[in-house]
Amino acid sequence: MPQPLLSVRGLTTRFRTERGESTAVDEVSFTVDAGHTLAIVGESGSGKSVTALSLMRLIPNPPGRITAGEVLFEGQDLLKLPDAQMRAIRGDRIAMVFQEPMSSLNPALTVGLQVAEPLQLHRGLPWARAYEQAKALLAKVRIPDAASRLHTYPHQYSGGMRQRTMIAMALACSPRLIIADEPTTALDVTVQAQILDLLKELTREAGAALILITHDLGVVARYADAVVVMYGGRIVEQAPATELYARPRHPYTRGLLASIPRLDGEAGARLVPISGQPPDLARLPPGCAFAPRCGRADASCQTTRPALREVAAHHRSACHHDGD
Repeated sequence: MPQPLLSVRGLTTRFRTERGESTAVDEVSFTVDAGHTLAIVGESGSGKSVTALSLMRLIPNPPGRITAGEVLFEGQDLLKLPDAQMRAIRGDRIAMVFQEPMSSLNPALTVGLQVAEPLQLHRGLPWARAYEQAKALLAKVRIPDAASRLHTYPHQYSGGMRQRTMIAMALACSPRLIIADEPTTALDVTVQAQILDLLKELTREAGAALILITHDLGVVARYADAVVVMYGGRIVEQAPATELYARPRHPYTRGLLASIPRLDGEAGARLVPISGQPPDLARLPPGCAFAPRCGRADASCQTTRPALREVAAHHRSACHHDGD
């Protein structure tokens, strides 16, 4: 069997806080194959974005640190590489699209300069050639009149165009893996669909793998091959996307799916919210982190952490009552 492009094993990331140490990512393991899309799903504070930043080794230290695990990319453990080697990989073989482009793009530099910079830095292209490729990249992500847009600034773009610019920057060096962290935040529904369609289409053309981080399970059905559901810094369920939607096993996953509006539902049908609040990562209970919000929780859920175990072919769930 061919090796996965990315294999994450037991990844653990902790932060020091005024209230003690917080485990934001707790023994997370998953794989991503070349050409496939993996979605990481969960509420705010579930550990999705910290997982992405850990993969890129962008955790600020202090207060954070990666305390355990392996991140094997093309056979190399990224966590063991010297800083200089890791910097050479970022933006080249692995690229990231951040959720808020205005905080990632430099407002004082033109769009053309920012799209051309990875080509000059990682490929050593002269600026003139890098600018020509930047123009082609802007056209590829369907920014109109790309030639004149090279000389404009991020504040002159709409939110959707700024996110397209981020995608152009990510694609500049033909990376093997793209990590998109909530790439459609604050965009209207029509633009969201355009951005996600574009990401999927361009990664498929390039044969790149895509990790799509989102809080919206409704988005995932159309774009992902496999899904990882996170809660309280831990993986509570993972499965192929079609399997997860057809047969969700964990109560949290079922709750997320029940809260999605459905076009085929009855008129006036109410959404079913998940009661309670996400857990405090600095004060996680000894048992299942979802127990305080779960209608099926019993004494074992309060005291014993459920293991993530296989419940069907390629389908794993962390629930004491799975199959009840």
